[in-house]
Amino acid sequence: MKILQKLSQYSFSRYFQIIFILWDIVLINISILISGLLKFESLDKFFLKEVQTISLLGNLIWLGLLLYKDSYRIIRVETIESILSRTIKKVIIHSAIVAIFVVFLDYSDISRLQLFYFYIFFFSFLIFSRIFSMKLLKYVRARGYNFRNVIIVGANDAGKRIRKILAKNLTYGYRFLGFFDKPENMSNSVLANFLGGFDDIQDFIKKNHVDEMYITLHIDDIDVINKLIEICEQQMVRIKFIPDFQLYTKSSRVEISFYENTPVLMSRREPLENTSNRVLKKIFDICFSFLIIILIFPWLFPVLMAIIKIESPGPVFFKQERSGRDNKTFLCLKFRSMHVNDVSNKKQAQKGDKRVTRFGAFMRKTSIDELPQFFNVLFGHMSVVLTKTSHVIPYRRI
Repeated sequence: MKILQKLSQYSFSRYFQIIFILWDIVLINISILISGLLKFESLDKFFLKEVQTISLLGNLIWLGLLLYKDSYRIIRVETIESILSRTIKKVIIHSAIVAIFVVFLDYSDISRLQLFYFYIFFFSFLIFSRIFSMKLLKYVRARGYNFRNVIIVGANDAGKRIRKILAKNLTYGYRFLGFFDKPENMSNSVLANFLGGFDDIQDFIKKNHVDEMYITLHIDDIDVINKLIEICEQQMVRIKFIPDFQLYTKSSRVEISFYENTPVLMSRREPLENTSNRVLKKIFDICFSFLIIILIFPWLFPVLMAIIKIESPGPVFFKQERSGRDNKTFLCLKFRSMHVNDVSNKKQAQKGDKRVTRFGAFMRKTSIDELPQFFNVLFGHMSVVLTKTSHVIPYRRI
């Protein structure tokens, strides 16, 4: 305990980056050494030019992956699952890049089995070290060390939410001291944690050790916010702002992008903005529509076509121009569910519409009339989506 108490007096965060990177470099080279000994049972082949080149590349590639977007940085509120997921992705990327170099450079002395051993050990060491470090931090913080004292300015909904997040897990290492706000804004739920008004903040920080200040005030209090920024700079307190995005959207999940230095808020993330997701979706559309066409259409189509013809004279299919991706028009196919009329392309069907046939009403209710649109999906004009009622229907791509 005396050791923990002594260490808690020092701040290691400034050295974390270099420690993190050096430790991973140690792990990667230990893995190279072990994998080589398992494969060759001696150190002779470690001095081969090809082996040394790939070993150096392996170190540089991992270093680049760590430095990319501050991947070495572990945020206090980040879960162990998120850290492990990020580590797994980086190991997969690392293995892919190394494999490309081995194939491209045609290094025949590089053993594929050695590479397999290397990634087994490297992955195991990384996962163990990440889990061990998180467990160690949990142990230290459970005994009251390595905590950051925080205050929240603004006892509104956003302030209550951030307090709940910081107090959610002991391993986050935050100690909530209390709220500051106008007395008239205090509710019974936060009254026990009320520390004072805006004018009391400076004296409180001088008398108490405060590491971070979270501000959840509205932009109308800009004068107060500017004064708090000045106080935090003077007292060396880290200041963080919690904007209330629910002023713009009722959703609690939003996506933030930066156009140069300008933050842009989006109500939700579009999965198909990701290239890999678009490729997977395209493969699914082609395979799914192809299976529907070859397995269902041969026996179902003749039956539907016969009923449509018997009930109402005219074409089996209804063709309609629609606007698709890049505003390009295409002919959308549907089974005809109406009597032939001159306004079918202009006037949309309504409840009780006399133009709709009896079998047509059934097809509309069950979405059977849209089955031919799987040809549009196969041709790339449309895409397949799963609705809340679990019906798979074609949907126009935009």
